[in-house]
Amino acid sequence: MRFIKEKTNIDFLSGRRRIIGLTISALLVLTSLFSLATRGLEFGIDFTGGILLEVGYQEKANLDEIRGNLSNAGYANAQVQRFGAENVVLVRLPPLEGDIDQIRSRLQQTLQSGDETTALRRVEFVSPQVGKELAESGALAMIVALLLIFLYVMVRFQWKFSLGAVAALAHDSIITVGFFSVFGFPFDLTVVAAVLAVIGYSLNDTVVVFDRIRENFFALRGREAEESMNISLNETLARTLITGMTTLLVLVALLTLGGESIAPFSIALIVGIVIGTYSSIYTASAIALVLKVSAQDLIEPIKDKSLIDDLP
Repeated sequence: MRFIKEKTNIDFLSGRRRIIGLTISALLVLTSLFSLATRGLEFGIDFTGGILLEVGYQEKANLDEIRGNLSNAGYANAQVQRFGAENVVLVRLPPLEGDIDQIRSRLQQTLQSGDETTALRRVEFVSPQVGKELAESGALAMIVALLLIFLYVMVRFQWKFSLGAVAALAHDSIITVGFFSVFGFPFDLTVVAAVLAVIGYSLNDTVVVFDRIRENFFALRGREAEESMNISLNETLARTLITGMTTLLVLVALLTLGGESIAPFSIALIVGIVIGTYSSIYTASAIALVLKVSAQDLIEPIKDKSLIDDLP
C-alpha cells in the first residue's frame, strides 16, 4: 500500500491517455446500450407483476418434481429455481385472477404435496399495473436525480464541470444497468435503489475531485489546465482509493453473507462503485478538459463598474 501513503505523480489526462479513457468509456456504454436494446433486462416481479413464493423443504428439493406438480395443478408457466440453500426454492408465477387467500391456499397445497413440513416462507403478489408504475417511477427517479445534480454542480462550479459530472453519472448508471442485461441478473427495485446510491457515491467522489481542481486552478496560476488537473487527481487519489476499497470490502461481505435476496443489490453497488471511481478520473475530469475548462471560467465577473475604474 506504499503508493497510497506517498504522493503519486501519474499522468492521467495527457492527450493519448485521455483519448484511451474516453474510448473505453464509450465502448462500455455502447455495449450496455446494445445489450439493453437487444436482450433487455431480466425484470423481477416488482416490475412484471405476478406471484413470488419462497418455499422451504426439510430435505434437498427436487426441482423437476416441483415443476411437475405445479404443471399438473394448472400452473404451466411457473419458474422454479433454488434460492441459496438446496432445500429452499423460489417459485415465480404470472399474475393469477381470483381471491388472494384462495390462491395462496391452493399453491401451498400444491407445493406441499402431502408433506406438512414444507414451509411457505414468503408470498408476494404484485399486479401488472403496479409493476408498470414501479418501472416508470424508477426510471423517472434516475432522470430527476441527474437533472438536479446537473443544476447543483452548475451552481457550485461551472457548466463545463456540470456537464462532465452528469456525463460521468449517466455513464455509471448505464454501465451498471447494462451489466445486469449482459449477464442476465434479475433486475428489481433493490437494483434501482442501488443505482441511485451509486449516483450519490459517484457524485460525492466527483465533487471532491472538482473541489481540488478549483483550488489548484488558483493556487497553481500560470500552469496549463491539464497539468493542474493532473496534480489535483494525484492529490485526491489516496482518498479515492481508500474510500472505494473500504466500501467494496463491506459490499463483498454483504454479497457473500447477505443471502440471495440481497445479491442483486450488492452486485449493482460493487459494479457501480468500481465504474464510478474510474469515471471520476477518466470521464468527469476528461470531459471538462475536452470542453477547455480553465481558471477564467471560475472567476466571477465584476458587477460594480466603479471597481473596474479603480483598477491601476
